Amino acid sequence: MTSDVSNGTAADSFESFDAVLFLSFGGPDEPDDVRPFLENVTRGRGVPPERLDEVVQHYLHFGGVSPINRLNLDMIDSLRTELGSRGRSALPVYFGNRNWHPLVGDTLSEIVADGHRRILVFPTSAWGGYSGCRQYHEDIAAALPEQSDLLLRKLPHFAEEPAFRGAVADSVRAAFAGFEDGPAPRLVFTAHSIPESADRAAGPASDGGHLYSRQVAAASAAVAELVGVDEFDVVWQSRSGPPQVPWLEPDICDHLRALSDDGVTRVVVCPVGFISDHLEVVWDLDSEAADLAAELGMEYVRVPTAGTSARFVALIADLVERYADGGGDLTALGCGDNGTACRPDCCVPVRRPGK
Repeated sequence: MTSDVSNGTAADSFESFDAVLFLSFGGPDEPDDVRPFLENVTRGRGVPPERLDEVVQHYLHFGGVSPINRLNLDMIDSLRTELGSRGRSALPVYFGNRNWHPLVGDTLSEIVADGHRRILVFPTSAWGGYSGCRQYHEDIAAALPEQSDLLLRKLPHFAEEPAFRGAVADSVRAAFAGFEDGPAPRLVFTAHSIPESADRAAGPASDGGHLYSRQVAAASAAVAELVGVDEFDVVWQSRSGPPQVPWLEPDICDHLRALSDDGVTRVVVCPVGFISDHLEVVWDLDSEAADLAAELGMEYVRVPTAGTSARFVALIADLVERYADGGGDLTALGCGDNGTACRPDCCVPVRRPGK
């Protein structure tokens, strides 16, 4: 047994893993699921009931069904096929969620019943930060039995992976190609806003924090370079919580108004911060932002999320293969075993108002 002190993991070096857990956020499958799902998401966060009522209506606008579960299942099917093509068909892929069925604890029970003990965990977030990384470690820790011979190794961040950036660039390039002759559209990247205090705490404290916003900015710049666009914007969406708490800005809708004031008539909006369409993507971008753009007289195209592209699925398979035989960089940001964060002081959760 060798011990990796840099991130607090204990690793049996080069012992193979025998299953993959595809770990996501979750979303309702029918209208009756919406309220309990949102209560799971916001538990302990001091979100007032009237705000939940408002968000419930957003879900009901789309039939009470989030697109995320279907897209995750599509990704899992494609990943199984990809792994099979690489001679890894003996590595089964299971699906678990943080906030809705199948819940990660139930999925882990299924994995154990099927005889697996060493499991790689792929989280559907490219980023550092509490909700994008450390909370997935907490999900793993909470799902583990008290006495267990299991090893669950969370795979690291992939925001810097060329295949991730390339998959996003492919979709952006296709969006640009759909415009007729005329002025070039403005490229606008969006990601989920978080409180400024949470961003300050994102990443190892020794690195100065702000890992989340730095990763989003770097990925956006890399995608723009791949597409050949010199000028672009990084903005935020989906903020919630008390208005007096500062969150990352500007908001996408505020930014569209500012662009319109500057004479911009065409925009391509890329949700680089999201792997799959959440309700927040289809509501904030396909409804609110799209409606505002129409009101402002703007041509508006929303880029698809990258998750189901073949290039992105190949990236997941690459990450799995990198760690499947016990190798891989155990010091990589985001990588940790059995719910242990990658650094002791990394992405420490910030106390929320009303908690």
